[in-house]
Amino acid sequence: MGAQSQARIISGLRTFWKYLILEDITKQNPAELLQMPKLGRKLPDTLSVNEIVQILEVIDLSKPEGVRNRAMFETLYSCGLRVTELVSLKISNLYLDIGFVKVIGKGDKERLVPIGSEAIKHIQLYMDNIRVHVDIKKGEEDMLFLNKHGKRMSRIMVFLYLKEYAALAGIQKSISPHTFRHSFATHLIEGGADLRVVQEMLGHASITTTEIYTHLDRDYLRSTITQFHPRYK
Repeated sequence: MGAQSQARIISGLRTFWKYLILEDITKQNPAELLQMPKLGRKLPDTLSVNEIVQILEVIDLSKPEGVRNRAMFETLYSCGLRVTELVSLKISNLYLDIGFVKVIGKGDKERLVPIGSEAIKHIQLYMDNIRVHVDIKKGEEDMLFLNKHGKRMSRIMVFLYLKEYAALAGIQKSISPHTFRHSFATHLIEGGADLRVVQEMLGHASITTTEIYTHLDRDYLRSTITQFHPRYK
């Protein structure tokens, strides 16, 4: 029996015995002695830096949608955005001159995220050469990434384009736009970035969530304390 099934059974038993106590049927709760199994959390596939580059470089920049898509995926990886945050980016929230974008995350929480030079370059190429020729629908004037009908990009279209580019790049992994976000965090941690900084950039309310995204395991924790704790040296 799997850990998830065990956890559901134990949860049911605990609820049942609480009910018996509330109804004065019994005074004891043997379910309190039951321990929940540790539930593993499956991490999605992570792309290497080289695989990210391979995907970006198969995008055909001779096509208008290719210029836009290169800008989208450069931004997705550069900023570690959720796909909803990507398609909701507003021109008025770009501060490219100082290298930041304002992101509206879960619960309408705002955060400032640094954006890299490659993403900035491709956003400017898109805005100067492609977006200016789009017939923009009313109410969408401030949206950065638009489809050919002048409306904001949909999440599903971002997903489908990424699937197409991954196939062209010969990458067999099961990936989605979230894989770019996961890879962003993983590459930062592997490069030595502070976990709290990564948490802030990802917009996580809890550091625990960031630890899951960044593959923090016992070996990583052990190597970190061995390196930095004065009594381990």
